[in-house]
Amino acid sequence: MMGAAIVSLCAGNAWAQATGPDTEDPDRDVVVIIGQGETRQVQTLTAVDLELEAAGSSAIKLIESLPGVNYTAADPFGAYEWAVNINIRGFQKDQLGYTLDKVPLGDMSYGNYNGLHISRAIISENIGKTELAQGSASLATASTSNLGGALTFTSRGPSNNFGGEIALTGGTESMYRGYARLETGAVDAIGGGKAYISYANQSMDKWKQGGAQKLEQFNLGFEQPIGPGVLSGYYDWSKRRETDYQDLSLEMIDRLGYEWDNFAPDWATAQLVADIANNRGDTGAPPTRPGAGTVYPSPIATVDDAYYDASGLRDDSLARLSYDVKVTDDLAVSVTAYLHENEGQGTWYTPYVNPFQFGATDLNLSPISVRTTEYDMNRAGILGSANWRLGNHTIEGGFWYEYNDFNQDRRFYANTRQTPRESLHFMRNPFATQWSYNYDFETKMFYVQDTWDINDALTVSGGFKSVTVDMTVSTNLHNFAAPAAGSNRDLKGAITSEDNFLPQVGFTYEIEAGSEIFGGYTENMRAHTLAPASSQTQSGFDFIKQNTNPESSKTTEIGWRYRNGPFQGVVAGYYVKFEDRLLGLSSGAGIIGNPSVIKNVGSVTTKGIEFAGGYDFTDEWSVFASYSYNDSSYDDDVIDASTTPTTVIATGGKTVVNAPKHLLKGDLSYDNGTFYGKLSVAYTGDRYFSYVNTAEVDGYTVADLSAGYRFGGNEMLEGLELQLNVTNLMDEVYVSTIGTNGFNNSADNQTLMVSSPRQVFATVRKTF
Repeated sequence: MMGAAIVSLCAGNAWAQATGPDTEDPDRDVVVIIGQGETRQVQTLTAVDLELEAAGSSAIKLIESLPGVNYTAADPFGAYEWAVNINIRGFQKDQLGYTLDKVPLGDMSYGNYNGLHISRAIISENIGKTELAQGSASLATASTSNLGGALTFTSRGPSNNFGGEIALTGGTESMYRGYARLETGAVDAIGGGKAYISYANQSMDKWKQGGAQKLEQFNLGFEQPIGPGVLSGYYDWSKRRETDYQDLSLEMIDRLGYEWDNFAPDWATAQLVADIANNRGDTGAPPTRPGAGTVYPSPIATVDDAYYDASGLRDDSLARLSYDVKVTDDLAVSVTAYLHENEGQGTWYTPYVNPFQFGATDLNLSPISVRTTEYDMNRAGILGSANWRLGNHTIEGGFWYEYNDFNQDRRFYANTRQTPRESLHFMRNPFATQWSYNYDFETKMFYVQDTWDINDALTVSGGFKSVTVDMTVSTNLHNFAAPAAGSNRDLKGAITSEDNFLPQVGFTYEIEAGSEIFGGYTENMRAHTLAPASSQTQSGFDFIKQNTNPESSKTTEIGWRYRNGPFQGVVAGYYVKFEDRLLGLSSGAGIIGNPSVIKNVGSVTTKGIEFAGGYDFTDEWSVFASYSYNDSSYDDDVIDASTTPTTVIATGGKTVVNAPKHLLKGDLSYDNGTFYGKLSVAYTGDRYFSYVNTAEVDGYTVADLSAGYRFGGNEMLEGLELQLNVTNLMDEVYVSTIGTNGFNNSADNQTLMVSSPRQVFATVRKTF
């Protein structure tokens, strides 16, 4: 990596670049690639940058240095899914798009109903590159959630050479990680076919209170020349077990402290608080131990100050098979099929529901039960595209089809007073099921676009996509019982999200060598999620179906890319109109007989500007920096019909929640071939977490440091590295993720996650 640039321009027309596995990529020694030739604001990060992160870091964390990105987490790796979040240009994580080797990953939300988190889809060391489009994805991106930008991940394909890699990591909070990858190299006996097999195992204790966060993962990939093309495949198996951190409010942080968390492993105190809450009537459950009294032990003030425990459990398998063929010098075709299966549980040790409320009389049972939200997903899909070079035109078209069978259930499991259930094990044998729904999603998309090289300086592109998503829901159980057929509680039916013309147009104009202007306009739609069924009534579902539209966005951006010797950079401005914003509100009992429905509540206007650039001082020293200004505000007040008279929530003109106006990042890197390192510093401005901007968290500055040494001099030492990573170098104390439990109108809310403190990790890596 000696002399590697920190920023490089991407050569060639981006519309025609390959998007399959990253095999022997010549750009792998570059950290940030600024998208030369793209009509959109795009940057690509290579495996080099990920290698500088602490081992096991999510690829989501990788993009935090790029302009427009507000990244937050409660752990040092960005892997704890409940807390990890990104906001890009005012759009939340579930309003963006995500793919891996073209395969859709869904909306990356915690209760993802149509995909999986990137940390479960691939071992982080096996990622070849990550591309961020801040404003709009390419038309080919298989996503129904990308109102804003998109993240497209590309796996690191098998090497042409036999070899491998082994890495061991240890550090703070008993962290350990083992990673291994073995390459077959190109095998002449099978026409140059090649493959790799890889395994990772990681465990770390939470940095406060008790519990562990564990991941075990297996990847397999291959490429086999067949006829004029290449057949490639990928398989991922993932087993993730995460103990949750407690969601906090500002009042709780002030009263209980930054390191306040759930009770575990203190089962006795958790049960005492539950007994007291029942005695006081705070939970609605009958008293189970009157002798416990009615006064909470200090410093507890409410039953919600802490719970015993909570966790996220996910088992996934993901398989992809692709065939890419260059039919002629001017025509290329690609087809990809995929399968994904998921079983998951989100657990919460709740004091609000217990077996005694369902007729239990065994006093050996605890007043605390385990409440689960259970997920069962089976989805399959196929994508195809063709790229035809016709004179000065490059014509591309493609399609995507997916069928997703998704089930979601809410169940309760009993504990005994002596021993709680293990939070990192799947729960079995419930004493009650509150609700159970079956969902079927059928997604159809096609697109076409033309890129026209008008002359050597000017290229224009234009195209559109058509998207249809049909969601069908049926009810197995509602309110702890099977609903009577035809009743308002027997929720069933279908809702369609459809837009047959979502255009994208753009241009690039080369002013002179190394200097170009780019710009574009894109329209997108976010398909309805599970939200229409959250009303849990047929009338509520029908109301949403008849009175709401899917969320949509219109994005305009223009920018300038420049390169002159050791300096490269980009500046981009954007204007976005986000329309038909959906929000859960009451519409009053007189309308549907249920106070909670989803409604369109107006639009959001977003505008801003981004700067990013890098400079190579010498062959060893480089700097990369970015600054972003974002102004995202609600255009309309919201009407709340739950009160009499109707209440107007004054959101018009207020700043969008979790959308900081200022982001400033900088990376200073050194690499002389033997010693290497990077110091990263990032400032995030103030953020609101209430819609009328009365609840706010302060801005903060955080730094990370990595440093390493490459051994050499003989055959045994070649390929051996020692790397040290320090996260949150200055031990900054700050509120990191906001909105983990959603946002409310005006008040402080138990929806905050605090940052992890300074942590240190050391990795020994050997490649051969």
